[in-house]
Amino acid sequence: MRVHLPIAIAATLGLAACSHMGGAPMAPFSQSSLPSAVQVPAGHKVALETVGKGEITYECRAKKDMPSDYEWVFVGPDAKLMDRKGGMVGRYFGPPATWESSDGSKVTATQVAVAPAGSGNIPLQLVKANPATGMGAMQGVSYIQRVATQGGVAPAMPCAAANAGQKQVVKYQADYIFWRAA
Repeated sequence: MRVHLPIAIAATLGLAACSHMGGAPMAPFSQSSLPSAVQVPAGHKVALETVGKGEITYECRAKKDMPSDYEWVFVGPDAKLMDRKGGMVGRYFGPPATWESSDGSKVTATQVAVAPAGSGNIPLQLVKANPATGMGAMQGVSYIQRVATQGGVAPAMPCAAANAGQKQVVKYQADYIFWRAA
């Protein structure tokens, strides 16, 4: 899976670990409570923390292996990426999955692993970033984690021949943590 990520300004990267809310310093992101499959390997540091809020589109399609059966298939995301203070710093959209900073730099990535995130929530995810395009906040990003997911799972409504081709949009939220080599 290829992923691209839009993120705001390069200055935000340098300040991610120093962000303040309400005057108190924010604790740096810790992945110690995450399943090992989605932990970033040693030798990397957090470059940027964002909160993605948006929608995921699904389409009712025939199953590839069993064309007489139907299922909701992931089509793509469309989310705003915000810093921890709520300021917009970029977009996450696809396909292909793309994170794009407000400064115009973008990154795509290849999925490494997923882990369950609880009933009703899309899974946690670890992706390895491809080289960024454009100069800015996405330069040097090596990994992206999707954590703290809320919602985003395929619709509960039936998917059958009668509604084949129908699209449904579901709301979701997730934290996207960007890492670069230390």
